[in-house]
Amino acid sequence: MESSHFRSKLERHSSSEAMDILIVFALSVYMASFARSAPLPDESTLVADPRSQEIVQRSRSLIQKILLSIPDAHKSCIHTETLKLNSSENEKLGVMASNIGIPSAPILGSLSLNFSLETRLKRISEGLQLHRALLSSVSPHLENKDKVMELQADIKDLIIQINKMLNKIKGETVVQPTPTPVALRLPGEYEVQVAAHLTLVQLQAFGQDVVRTLRSLAQSSEEETES
Repeated sequence: MESSHFRSKLERHSSSEAMDILIVFALSVYMASFARSAPLPDESTLVADPRSQEIVQRSRSLIQKILLSIPDAHKSCIHTETLKLNSSENEKLGVMASNIGIPSAPILGSLSLNFSLETRLKRISEGLQLHRALLSSVSPHLENKDKVMELQADIKDLIIQINKMLNKIKGETVVQPTPTPVALRLPGEYEVQVAAHLTLVQLQAFGQDVVRTLRSLAQSSEEETES
């Protein structure tokens, strides 16, 4: 009799523990889902403002225009046949990039509480300024520079839009910096070709990261509008 009573009590205790585990699990899933769907603090500043949404869409159009212009710019100024825009061989030019003096693009990382939208936008602005400066340094050495100059103008326009978003988040004016030319070591025509080539290759990869960031921001705006 006592044994039966003890088993019954043990079963109720085990059932209670299992229920507690299920509740904790359900809460953790809910909180994770909420964290994924809720805009970050600085993101909500942009999401809630219709004018900011227009800036986001304008920025998305500009980065798409830049990415679509890169192949034409590359074709117009790169005549060395071994330098292809989308080639696995580009990875082998890392040492030469270092010798010429081409800095790496900023890493945008993932959008999280540890890596805020403000930080990503700052790095986007810095990366765009870097590539504009690189193109500004190499373009005087190019025979055909028209497409590259057009690309620089589009990058400048995009920097303005990104800085407008930073203004919204920070609540203060972000000064538009004057691009400082990067001092590249270009002793010969081949180095000029490689410098222009690698700048466009790196800009293309960086631009694709920018697209992902702006797409995420646009989706948050759409979700906020629907709710």
